[in-house]
Amino acid sequence: MKNLEQRLLNDYQRHFPLDPLPFTQIAHDLKTDTDTVLDRLGKLILEGKISRVGPVFRPNRIGVSTLAAMRVPEHQLTKIAAIVSHFPEVNHNYEREHQLNLWFVAVASNQARLDVVIKAIEKISGYKVMSMPLLKEYHIDLGFDLDKASGKNVLQNNLQQRTPDTDYDHQKDQQLIAAIQAGLPLTERPYFTIGEKLGIPERAVIRKLSDLQSNGIIRRMGVIVRHHELGYRANAMLVWDVPDDHVDSLGRQLSAEEDVTLCYQRPRYRPHWPYNLFSMIHGRSRPEVMDCIERIVQKLALHNTPYEILFSRQRFKQCGANYFTHDEQSA
Repeated sequence: MKNLEQRLLNDYQRHFPLDPLPFTQIAHDLKTDTDTVLDRLGKLILEGKISRVGPVFRPNRIGVSTLAAMRVPEHQLTKIAAIVSHFPEVNHNYEREHQLNLWFVAVASNQARLDVVIKAIEKISGYKVMSMPLLKEYHIDLGFDLDKASGKNVLQNNLQQRTPDTDYDHQKDQQLIAAIQAGLPLTERPYFTIGEKLGIPERAVIRKLSDLQSNGIIRRMGVIVRHHELGYRANAMLVWDVPDDHVDSLGRQLSAEEDVTLCYQRPRYRPHWPYNLFSMIHGRSRPEVMDCIERIVQKLALHNTPYEILFSRQRFKQCGANYFTHDEQSA
């Protein structure tokens, strides 16, 4: 990988400049010119190595979200996956190695809309959806350090991040959120371009984005990489059946592990789904991921804690969260 690409992919996954000329600032740091940076980022998007340059929103700080699973016969899987992926509210959709074999993430502007989407998927597909909304997050931030062999996050900021302002009203910024949820425009002055579209000054866009970051609405802003295209072709969802009064303790322990890229609590669905703590491990190969899991089990003495490993088989859809659909934006 060329050095410029490596720097763009690795160094700008967060702390993207809130400056009228952000790409010029990046070009200056990389000792190149603005057109080269914009051209290279555009090519990385076309190549699928990055999905966008823009924000990652904190779960449930705007709208609502859920992780959902379905049990689909193998011969129906591609067809049902296409039905699920067709919904704009669905931003991730994977086949995993389990009887519950189709897993997707859906987001919406409110719970009522999300309920409508889940019911529509059930009606059209003919299969039951098991919805598992986020109860508590311990570590959620897929920023990969591409300069190292592991897939650990670039910064361990999840364990130290500021407490969000729960009184913040994101509704007033709905138009701005809708305008940036798919990424910033790759123009010399992206905030001016956004402001021109919304009818607000460039400086107001920058100020609002700063507020969204300060209030925990935007978790990070930068280059959003696609891990599979960058070599992390094995990922496993490692789920644990933990006594409820021990979930926080184990959640914090797992979050501190270098190999764990995501960790969060979700509801059980006994007797079919006894697991309440979810963690993710990304690696370059299946054996690498299995070695990581064994190290974690050994280190944290988890041999007697029931768990399952759900490797992904197929990726049907992966894109940024679409909190506000076109219809809602036009309303």
